[in-house]
Amino acid sequence: MNALSKISDVAGRYFALIIIIFSVIAFIVPSWFTQFSGYITILLGVVMFGMGLTLKASDFKLVFTRPIPVIIGVVAQFSIMPTTAFIIAYLLRLPPELAAGLVLLGSVPGGTSSNVMVYLAKGNVPLSITMTSVSTLLAPIMTPLLLLLFAGQWLPVDPMSMFMSIVQVIIIPILLGLIVTKFLPNVTQKSISVLPLVSIVAITIIVTAIVANNKETIATAGILVFVAVLLHNGFGLMLGYYAAKLCKLSRQDQRAVSIEVGMQNSGLGVALAAAYFTPLAALPSAFASAWQLITGTFIATHWGKREIPNESAPTPDVEPRKESVSKAKELSK
Repeated sequence: MNALSKISDVAGRYFALIIIIFSVIAFIVPSWFTQFSGYITILLGVVMFGMGLTLKASDFKLVFTRPIPVIIGVVAQFSIMPTTAFIIAYLLRLPPELAAGLVLLGSVPGGTSSNVMVYLAKGNVPLSITMTSVSTLLAPIMTPLLLLLFAGQWLPVDPMSMFMSIVQVIIIPILLGLIVTKFLPNVTQKSISVLPLVSIVAITIIVTAIVANNKETIATAGILVFVAVLLHNGFGLMLGYYAAKLCKLSRQDQRAVSIEVGMQNSGLGVALAAAYFTPLAALPSAFASAWQLITGTFIATHWGKREIPNESAPTPDVEPRKESVSKAKELSK
């Protein structure tokens, strides 16, 4: 277990590089990875089960003790990202599949890796965890509705079927993880250190399967997709920050909201695109898997080196719980 924990630490530090390397390999030798396309949904369920194992009731404490920052962050998440994706897709005149895929990327909840980035950025870790948890639980309703609103003009959207899929792929695995944590705490505690490795392997397989099955498209439209994802992620980070600043949240909260808004659950985007649209529509989410880790690490490192001036110490309600900070430290080694 110690060896796996160390491997997990290394993999967590070089996650973006791992994604890039294996994506290049999948592009060069697609036959090695095409057979994994049928396991995308199962793999995402495994990732969500791991998230459920790490959640605690206290992760939702801020919803009741300081709801305003959570509400601002979640509203920004589900308004800025899909709207920005729609505008970028329209201005770049993306093909229908890619346009719908970019809007899908903007309509999914925040990604779990954002919690680590917020820790590294010296942001409000509990706010980050709460935003991720709340946006994930809202996903079965918000993601289909946003897709119907913003992407229905490009590809047909079945909101009810998508609702059921998100419940099956996200909510049920998370609930199972919570149940295991409740009744088998010792097993959960022993497995926590290797959960990042399991998630990294699963997400890497998901991305390589999409790349392998879309080699020709990437060769012709890869730059266009990359530019769209770059702009989407960049505007998400910037607008999330200024939305929090405009609402007069603290500097720590601004950093948390910025990173939470800018970093999406790209694995869910890939799974939903493959199930309801086309493999081509999964490309924006596949590209985002690597790119948002790079930008997230960069901005987290930049902010982490800058002290937050003239701000009082957190109150007990917003003080990062020890488990959250410890988890972030483990992932960032």
